[in-house]
Amino acid sequence: MGQLMKRRCVVSAAWCISLTLVPFPSSAQSGSDIASSGSIAGKQTPAEKKAAQKQAAAKTLSPAEELQKAISDAGNDRAALVKNLQVYLEKYPSAPERPQIYRALVEACIQFHDDTCATTYAERIVALTPEDTSMTLLAIQLLERTGDTAGLRRAVTYATRVYDAVRSTPLSEKSQRVSMEEWDGQKKRDESAVVALRGRLEGKLQDNAAARNDYQTSYRLMANSAAALKLGELDELAKNYEGAALQYARAFALSDTATKSESRREIRQKLGNTWRMAHGSETGLGDFLLRTVDDVTAAAAGPRPRRNTGVKDAFGFVVRTAPDGAAYPVLVQKRKVLVINFWATWCGPCHALEPIYEKLAGKYAGNPNVVFLSANCDEDESLVGPYLAERKPHSNEVFADGLDELYGVDSFPTVVILDRGGKVVFRANGFDPETIEQELGEAVQQAATVTARAEKPEAPSAH
Repeated sequence: MGQLMKRRCVVSAAWCISLTLVPFPSSAQSGSDIASSGSIAGKQTPAEKKAAQKQAAAKTLSPAEELQKAISDAGNDRAALVKNLQVYLEKYPSAPERPQIYRALVEACIQFHDDTCATTYAERIVALTPEDTSMTLLAIQLLERTGDTAGLRRAVTYATRVYDAVRSTPLSEKSQRVSMEEWDGQKKRDESAVVALRGRLEGKLQDNAAARNDYQTSYRLMANSAAALKLGELDELAKNYEGAALQYARAFALSDTATKSESRREIRQKLGNTWRMAHGSETGLGDFLLRTVDDVTAAAAGPRPRRNTGVKDAFGFVVRTAPDGAAYPVLVQKRKVLVINFWATWCGPCHALEPIYEKLAGKYAGNPNVVFLSANCDEDESLVGPYLAERKPHSNEVFADGLDELYGVDSFPTVVILDRGGKVVFRANGFDPETIEQELGEAVQQAATVTARAEKPEAPSAH
């Protein structure tokens, strides 16, 4: 998992844990305690040493001193340390040093590969200090490793706790040396990683609906190969082969050279298999994968800027020509009939309308009072250039750049005709293949006739 916010260091199996211990009082005797019967200063006779040991044994130790003794007696023996600390906790179950003792036990148990022991004490730390995100993540890791249902359910609860903590991280914790863009990006990466972790746990619990929702959230927050791969597997399990192919293509596109070659090969095999299941062969898979790569790349670049915000009149718009992006002020077409076809590269009916629309545009190519626009509405504009390269359109190809929102376009294709004053005189949401050519032709002709009459100079008066 990637790094969480700075206050949340992701844990590893190795812990550097130290106990703040109370030192034993010194048992060394001062010169005044030494017997005067010829003993050498600083040394004890065997009888004196035996008497001192009996005295020390008879002395009652404080809990802190007992803890120090338990650690000292274990020396470098980790097994003895675990045993001594467990005995101490049985005697003092509410000892104030519990968190430190639990940490020491977690470390020792991990070194012994005793996951059950490590999990027990990690969960005790989480219960005492639920805000300890690092230990919570370690508890999740240990519970996932054991794999029992009850443990996985607790792990899901812990993952939700971490996810909520990351989402609610206050802006006050942002370092002044970190920009807002970096802060937001790191926060999204953290949220994406934690919610994907929860999705993995839910998948192991066979809760596929919850897992799908979490993987979708993870991908939406930050496009990543792991989430796309899991979504593909869930779609394939549900026999949604089209959806699985898309997710596997995204996973392949997002995997990089750092990904193990066998992992990329496995994703490619999954993609090929689901594509064949959906289409019968791998025909078209190459083009599909390239389009998906373009789509993922465009999405990674961030959302497109909104254009023509607040403009209420089509002739006030400045759109861009497709695919080069040069400015196209619609104002230059004012007082002309404006025919606009809103379309997208992925839209099958749009492809069916194209020859009819282009035929009509060609018919009016010599009429200066009628202008045909084809306004592309693709989210991924990189798809438009290759698509148009296969055609020789008679209409002016532009990006919609908000015109679709101005006219409330919510289905494709949609054709709108504006008269010379900008009023909508014809609109077709979708079309009937049997009648659209005649309907559209008659509407254009009528608007063009009205415009031509308006442009014709008035006859001179007879007076």
